[in-house]
Amino acid sequence: MRVAVTGAAGFLGLNVVNALLAEGHDVLAIDRVSLDDPRVTSQIVDVLDEEAMTAALQGIEVVYHLVAVISLRQEDPLAERVNVHGVGAVARAALRAGVRRMVNCGSLASFDYERNGTVHEGSRRSTDPRLPVYHRSKYYGEVELLKVVHEGLDALTCNPTGIYGPVDHPDRLSRMNVSLLDAACGRLPASVPGLFDMVDVRDVAQGFLLAAEKGRTGHNYLLGGHRFDLFDAQVLAATYAGQQGPRIRIPMRLLQTVAPLVDPIARRFGSESFAPAALENISMSPVVDRSKAGAELGYEPRSTQDTVRDLVDFFAANGMLQR
Repeated sequence: MRVAVTGAAGFLGLNVVNALLAEGHDVLAIDRVSLDDPRVTSQIVDVLDEEAMTAALQGIEVVYHLVAVISLRQEDPLAERVNVHGVGAVARAALRAGVRRMVNCGSLASFDYERNGTVHEGSRRSTDPRLPVYHRSKYYGEVELLKVVHEGLDALTCNPTGIYGPVDHPDRLSRMNVSLLDAACGRLPASVPGLFDMVDVRDVAQGFLLAAEKGRTGHNYLLGGHRFDLFDAQVLAATYAGQQGPRIRIPMRLLQTVAPLVDPIARRFGSESFAPAALENISMSPVVDRSKAGAELGYEPRSTQDTVRDLVDFFAANGMLQR
């Protein structure tokens, strides 16, 4: 089957492409850069350019739309354009090009959950203007998609939780993978405890393929993993690497107190680790109900222990740590 993946050069994109190739599909990789992979056809297209996207999607049966701008700022015009209008542009292009189905990548962040509350597909959405732009834009991107669904496009949205694991780009690891690499290398003496739903990127990729095959038009599917303490995951990574992991648990309350002083400095170095939204993601600790994806798609994520072990093996194989 001829399929397309937007954002194919990203962390999730890399794994979705690998999953599609493993099933024998003919893959068109769409991104801002050309993929250096002879197994796929690569094309540079701006997702906001509806005409160019319509031309690129000619002859495509299923398109997986993964492009997004992650920003924890209160306002970010680029994130809003890409996460909202980009979804609408790709959806309209898919409808015009005759694409059979579109699978859109949403986010757990598009659900406005309460501390220690349970999130499911019927939970309230991120419309509060006080929420970070990423949360709001990911929800309003879904709204744009549904407008095109009402015009006749067969499309649905998958909402992953905190993605981590192999395979990742060694030169630009995801934020969670970086924290686990630091722990595996023994250079993380202290960390912040906090429960978080962590899901293997390979399971998310498989969930997207299952959604394309079995998902219901216009529906959402939460692709979660397991609610695990990030501190414990870092200790686990260090243990698998033969290192000593973090030993000091930094209270979240203390971190939130110093964050307003540290955050402006961290931003100068390109880090949003101390942004209020980043700390909130750890402290909120929602319980994610992924039963709908399990029942309707047959989705079942692997254990946290298996993912962390595979990730440490990936780090070692790519020369990022010495056991």
